[in-house]
Amino acid sequence: MTDKAHQAVEIKRRQFLRGLAGAGGAAVALAALRQLEASPETTVNEFNSRLQETASATADPAALDVLERMRMELVTALKKPTEQRRWVMVIDLRKCVGCSACTVACIAENKLPPGVVYRPVLEEEIGTYPNVTRKFVPRPCMQCDNPPCVPVCPVSATYKRPDGIVAIDYEACIGCRYCITACPYAARVFDFGEEYTDGTPSSSAVVAGAQARGYEVAANFEYGNQYPRQKGISPIGNARKCHFCIHRIENGMLPACTTTCIGRATYFGDANDAASLVSELIAQPNVLRLKEELGTAPKVYYLM
Repeated sequence: MTDKAHQAVEIKRRQFLRGLAGAGGAAVALAALRQLEASPETTVNEFNSRLQETASATADPAALDVLERMRMELVTALKKPTEQRRWVMVIDLRKCVGCSACTVACIAENKLPPGVVYRPVLEEEIGTYPNVTRKFVPRPCMQCDNPPCVPVCPVSATYKRPDGIVAIDYEACIGCRYCITACPYAARVFDFGEEYTDGTPSSSAVVAGAQARGYEVAANFEYGNQYPRQKGISPIGNARKCHFCIHRIENGMLPACTTTCIGRATYFGDANDAASLVSELIAQPNVLRLKEELGTAPKVYYLM
């Protein structure tokens, strides 16, 4: 990393910590900030560890902002072997306002093209006029423990990781779409290679030799790999789905949908940690899972 890039990263870290200080985590954020400023050469992993240690020593987890607490628990979970983690997501439908911030954040994080949406927010109008209201249900991939999409794949491109996340090997996928048909949650989509500038003067298909705009060809980093957007190259022509932002999780960051939820309605963590926030939530009596009667054992829970 160049000196200029390293300096930019340090500035962003300081801004993040100061933001935490204003969000109810002053003791944690300021203590970690002092440590960081005393050791400007700190790496990302060292910084994560120091933040967790500082938080553990100075704050009651139950008193922390939920994002701070979940991030601490994420760092703790990453210290365990992969097979000892069980990532789950909890969505509190009482707090969801249907803003679609999670949908937009997912699109931006994963550079999703037209027609590819990992986390739509389903809407339902209930009641009788004039007593009418709307209900919102965010629907990511359920990351089933018994995923029906896995056995139907003829080339084993879809598989369940040791931590329970259902993943797709883009290099192995042949685009047969059997998994899309098999998914009872309609959580899988197909990438037809469309671009937002198709049909406009900026499209390379309209202007011979012209280069599409930068955001059309920018690489995404799903599953920890770099995938530049190019015709005929994966993930174009593949089935695609939510993967709980694996590339973020494994670098100590929460999924994009979790951090951008304005109502703090989305929670993420390791259910194998009995002291984690998600373990507390899924033990509540008002929890449910979609189509649980199918035996898919989804790892996305909803609070009613």
